[in-house]
Amino acid sequence: MNWATLFFFVAGFVALILGAEWLVRGASRLAAAVGISPLVVGLTVVAFGTSAPELGVSVMSSSSGQAGIAVGNVVGSNICNVLLILGLSALAAPLVVSRQLLRIEVPLMLGVSLLAWGMALDGAIGRIDGLLLFAGVVGYTAWAIRRSRRDSRALSGAPSEAADADGQSAAPKGGLLGQLLLILAGLALLGVGSNWLVTGAVTIARAWGVSDLLIGLTIVSIGTSLPELATSVMASLRGERDMAVGNIVGSNLFNILAVLGLTAAVAPGGVPVSEQALRFDIPVMVVVMACCLPIFYTGYRICRWEGALLFGYYIAYTLFLVLDAMGHHALPVLSSALTSMAMPLTGLLLAAAVARSVYGRIRNSSQA
Repeated sequence: MNWATLFFFVAGFVALILGAEWLVRGASRLAAAVGISPLVVGLTVVAFGTSAPELGVSVMSSSSGQAGIAVGNVVGSNICNVLLILGLSALAAPLVVSRQLLRIEVPLMLGVSLLAWGMALDGAIGRIDGLLLFAGVVGYTAWAIRRSRRDSRALSGAPSEAADADGQSAAPKGGLLGQLLLILAGLALLGVGSNWLVTGAVTIARAWGVSDLLIGLTIVSIGTSLPELATSVMASLRGERDMAVGNIVGSNLFNILAVLGLTAAVAPGGVPVSEQALRFDIPVMVVVMACCLPIFYTGYRICRWEGALLFGYYIAYTLFLVLDAMGHHALPVLSSALTSMAMPLTGLLLAAAVARSVYGRIRNSSQA
């Protein structure tokens, strides 16, 4: 590995972050101008815009024969979105969870995660599978936007307001043409950044003797998730908490349906899935998605202690990946501690929180 490789790797990160920021800024203002709610903006425009780096990295890596990065990036990004980004956002400020998210989008997120796992059980996600997944994101987006516009029209004739990625007003600054140019500039930077990042990641993986899958699950997935991190934390701090949570849920939906789907559709022979991903990484992703249901259900909010719990599990997950790649003797100790102590205790805490929440709602309804 030389300095040129390191330069392109870092420059790729910078280009991805800037490109995603410009894309989200322009697209969210355009969406707000046509009367889409902040939650749906977070679920669609902001989520899809911040997931554009994952799309660029996965398509580029798959077309260059690095399928481990393509699959690992999607799986690692979804795990990172919930454990790291949602955890840090909740630590910054407790997050309010919309009932619509808990009723529709979170079960849908879990469902498409199980669907992708089922498609991968034969060792590959084929082109037909990819087309089916991509059709799902097109249908979901059209339905979500139509539902939001219908709800906006039903609000007593009141003008619809929605915040953009910076928490600003719905009026598009600089005119529609300015926002379109900002979107195009963001897309151009995303393309350049994706190319540089994949090139640098592959070179570094070979120099360190680390598998492409591990690079995709850690370095690349964190780097391409930085736009979600910045957007969700800032939205949380500025009070746009519907957008903060919606961005994460929508991003995970987009990663599986659009990123993985489009990557499988354009790759010759689809995208092969490694045995390690089937045995460990994809099941971890599904479990993390499932954990959102009890966490979101407790009072329809994510408290700071739950954010700390999510963040702690991300540290443990990353440490497990590093120790496993190194073949370190401490790996069995960490694995035993997680399976015999941390996970059962977490299950008991979440079960107690859900039971307390259900009891409180029953008592309130009986007193009403």
